[in-house]
Amino acid sequence: MNFAKIIKRFRIEKAHGFRLSDFDPADTCGLDIGKAAAKDMIADGLRHLTAMQEKLYAQNQWALLIILQGMDASGKDGVIKHVMSGLNPQGCEVHAFKHPSAEDLEHDFLWRAARRLPARGRIGIFNRSYYEDVLVVRVRRELLGRQNLPAQLVTKAIWSERFNSIRAFERHLALNGTLVLKFHLRISKEEQRQRLLARLDEPSKRWKFSMDDVDDRKLWGRYMEAYEDAIRNTATAEAPWYIVPADHKWFAWLTVAAAIGGAMERLKLEFPLVRGKALEELERVRRALGAAK
Repeated sequence: MNFAKIIKRFRIEKAHGFRLSDFDPADTCGLDIGKAAAKDMIADGLRHLTAMQEKLYAQNQWALLIILQGMDASGKDGVIKHVMSGLNPQGCEVHAFKHPSAEDLEHDFLWRAARRLPARGRIGIFNRSYYEDVLVVRVRRELLGRQNLPAQLVTKAIWSERFNSIRAFERHLALNGTLVLKFHLRISKEEQRQRLLARLDEPSKRWKFSMDDVDDRKLWGRYMEAYEDAIRNTATAEAPWYIVPADHKWFAWLTVAAAIGGAMERLKLEFPLVRGKALEELERVRRALGAAK
């Protein structure tokens, strides 16, 4: 099973002519293995991912930022649970971006994400992100009014200007050692309906349900247009998008895991070598410990 080819198919770097409708939410690339087999494969991949995380942490040069975007019930929490569960929490942080706070609204739209960026050697996972400000804020224009921007800045060009800001921000991160991977979990409207119903049927998941989810379904077409425009305008080689078919949860987990693993491998991470005087000092410590026996 060549997941490198599968990932290449879903990786978007240059989005000229990009159309979201070209990606089938139910696609599994011909695979039919189901959740159980997928979990076994992810477990194998996690061992490799954990080993690379140790090198990332020890080398302390690169940071990894993983951005998960998708409609409600698209499986963002599931990806975090099943794909990231084996990582060392000492070097990994998850941030869920919900409604902006009063403090958030006193700053530019990138501020609340910028202050939570991962440090060198660490992995940061954003469950939603600054992309909400060109997605939900674009669809629900009343939210833009809450940002208290000067009236002369709220023009028809505001979205293209925000795309420019995002591209510049992500290029800045890339040039300073942060690898940015962005995943759009693409779910069909019918699959979302089934998952929302499942939340209502299962007491342990009812807390996730919000009437906003139902209201957003009425705006599905506008959300798809917003996603398409955002991806088309922010997909770059240094900060690519991955369009992940998410109707089948197991396939989404495998795709995200494979994309992250492949990207980390390309960093050619290695444990730092101890040389020179530092190595001589370690040898002295070894002799001292041996003598103490």
